[in-house]
Amino acid sequence: MNEEYDVIVLGTGLTECILSGIMSVNGKKVLHMDRNSYYGGESASITPLEDLYKRFNIPGSPPSSMGRGRDWNVDLIPKFLMANGQLVKMLLYTEVTRYLDFKVTEGSFVYKGGKIYKVPSTEAEALASSLMGLFEKRRFRKFLVYVANFDEKDSRTFEGVDPRKTTMRDVYKKFDLGQDVIDFTGHALALYRTDDYLDQPCYETINRIKLYSDSLARYGKSPYLYPLYGLGELPQGFARLSAIYGGTYMLNKPIEEIIVKDGQVIGVKSEGEIARCKQLICDPSYVKDRVKKVGQVIRVICILSHPIKNTNDANSCQIIIPQNQVNRKSDIYVCMISSAHNVAAQGKYIAIVSTTVETREPEKEIRPALELLEPIEQKFVSISDLYIPTDLGTESQIFISRTYDATTHFETTCDDIKDIYKRMTGSEFDFEEMKRKKNDIYGED
Repeated sequence: MNEEYDVIVLGTGLTECILSGIMSVNGKKVLHMDRNSYYGGESASITPLEDLYKRFNIPGSPPSSMGRGRDWNVDLIPKFLMANGQLVKMLLYTEVTRYLDFKVTEGSFVYKGGKIYKVPSTEAEALASSLMGLFEKRRFRKFLVYVANFDEKDSRTFEGVDPRKTTMRDVYKKFDLGQDVIDFTGHALALYRTDDYLDQPCYETINRIKLYSDSLARYGKSPYLYPLYGLGELPQGFARLSAIYGGTYMLNKPIEEIIVKDGQVIGVKSEGEIARCKQLICDPSYVKDRVKKVGQVIRVICILSHPIKNTNDANSCQIIIPQNQVNRKSDIYVCMISSAHNVAAQGKYIAIVSTTVETREPEKEIRPALELLEPIEQKFVSISDLYIPTDLGTESQIFISRTYDATTHFETTCDDIKDIYKRMTGSEFDFEEMKRKKNDIYGED
């Protein structure tokens, strides 16, 4: 360990493992350490079930009705992958896909007036959906066709809209869309958590709806993928990638000190030894003095013995409760997976509810979601602080990831990875370059 490295990474959360993999592929000498004895940090999957009970201080052991403890892999942070999104591209380009198997999530649903409806995302579904009346359907169909044809490089597709100036609110007005349709378009298709986007230029929202449709087009049932054996497989896949390229991994390493000289990081001290480095990547828990708290997320892991009502007995799904429907500022999400994904005992389902905390009684805030899941066999409640870095690393060369947010997909995590990459290297993250570097070592397929 008493060596010089280009990059030291602390924590094995997904963000850290992907960056560690990318830096190793880029030819950097990487040392990756974690104070925990398991991979994944905040984004770990917990197994066996007994460990989950211990982690949440639930007395006694799981009842025999829960099946074998080893059959469970429970994610602490629930997220799906957009089939055409950035994380899937990273997985494909680095070939980390060779270590993982994915299943398509069976459905995406949206909450309206106390009931849940399938999210319509194709013209045919829009016309058949009971979410809208007949005239509304026609207007929504026109809007979907407009989005599908929209091309930022071809102004003929704009139809009088300036993508960099016209707000999304004005685009909705142009198509005369009602509030309910705006709700599910913004929150269940564009996947915004709040309504701030309405007064921002529309190109970002249009691109988000395109990502949803393109992802949906790949597999048909929903735009979301989920790895067998849980999300904890993702950081491990990237850790293997890093190891193939010479990265060194150490779990169970207490980090005693991050050594800074003249305002710049020069190394890390662990168990009396010092590893030197030029740059450091870590999650907020390793540098509490360089981050600030910007909010909280509540997550409730629920174990069920039944699929969620009104989802056509789906073995996996996502439900979005738009904030307007429950008088909130931010959406409530439900992610549901089951024994079909090798994360629960036979016949069992795991539904995880999450949202940004807005009041002093966060458990009351998520009640509308919990009501959709009844009866619930066991609940595990966590409230996590959200941190963002106050030090961007320009001087210190310490690059800190953001806490995982309440969204149910990895797009925001990938944005963070690209942002850190740019600050570390001075250049934009380029998927194609990553592919080329890999081919230099492995050769073309």
